[in-house]
Amino acid sequence: MRPVVWYISGHGFGHASREIEIINALRDRRPDVPIVVRTGAKRWIFDLTLRAPVDFQPVECDTGVVQIDSLRLDEAETVRRAAAFHEGFDARVADERDMLRSVGASLVVGDVPPLAFAAARAAGVPSIAIANFTWDWIYDGYRPERLGAPGLVGQIREACAQADLFLRLPMWGGFGMAPPEATRDLPLVARRSARDPRDTRRALGLPLDRTLVLLSFGGHGLKGLSPAAFQTLGDEFVAVITGHLEMSHAARSSRRGVVEFDEQGLYDGGWRYEDLVAAVDVVATKPGYGIIAECAANQTALLYTSRGHFVEYDVLVREMPRYVRSRFIPQDALFAGAWRPFLEGLLSQAPPEPADVTGAATAAGTILDWLDRS
Repeated sequence: MRPVVWYISGHGFGHASREIEIINALRDRRPDVPIVVRTGAKRWIFDLTLRAPVDFQPVECDTGVVQIDSLRLDEAETVRRAAAFHEGFDARVADERDMLRSVGASLVVGDVPPLAFAAARAAGVPSIAIANFTWDWIYDGYRPERLGAPGLVGQIREACAQADLFLRLPMWGGFGMAPPEATRDLPLVARRSARDPRDTRRALGLPLDRTLVLLSFGGHGLKGLSPAAFQTLGDEFVAVITGHLEMSHAARSSRRGVVEFDEQGLYDGGWRYEDLVAAVDVVATKPGYGIIAECAANQTALLYTSRGHFVEYDVLVREMPRYVRSRFIPQDALFAGAWRPFLEGLLSQAPPEPADVTGAATAAGTILDWLDRS
């Protein structure tokens, strides 16, 4: 069977984690489908969470947004890197076209590098875009013309327009190039725990009678967090942190109201990150599609702070109350440790109706339909 070639943005964990869910759902139905993954994302997340092997090929297929840390980004450097990448875009398209032909690709799926769709069209291979935003929309928010890249947005939009089908996730923005007849809306794609939260707490040594707050700030960590963030929580709350969080030595060594996990150790023990999300009461984070969807799937409340001028932020903040209990905490309160009133206000909210999180199965079915027609 000819392979499906999957292009996945290397920006953050969200693009990779949701596409892994779709790949897993596809392989559950059709384990014989060969899959090639081309991405700049870290390999470890694939090795830990894919249920069947793929041909993993590291490649820079887009440049994303340049993060200074989890809560700050560099607009000028973001545009500079994107513009430099697209200066050589025609050569990149030609290289990917040749690769697609060499492996005999039957279909290209992209989340959501424009390179994927331009290369697929050049190779004569159909392509499907899956995302909650398109990169032209993101970069347009940084006004690249003022930074010396006036043609960047148009070039990205033109490349993305070459997709044959657009599977649009909730909390979306962009998609101005997507014809209505070629656009379908998906339910949430999210990682959902199959374990009982109380069983998870018992197995991991987490208290059953305390309110657990998981700090989830991605691979960049949360630098500069005061130890007072934990010491002022009181006896009711326990902070849960994993190995991806960067803190001062003082915060790490403070044992009051803190449980620490090595994330690799969790996976080695047969656990998944979504098991931890489901077991806690609150996730403290920055808004991103992946963590919002994961909290919705596991019915966990979300305490969020601002994250700089990320264009997606306003859409996520507007839409997330449909899916999760959510409350904003200013960064100064977050870093100072003044969490308690925000947590209490969050937990007093009534939960929304359970979200439809069947997006992975729906997307996998659509992809298999395309393969069956080819």
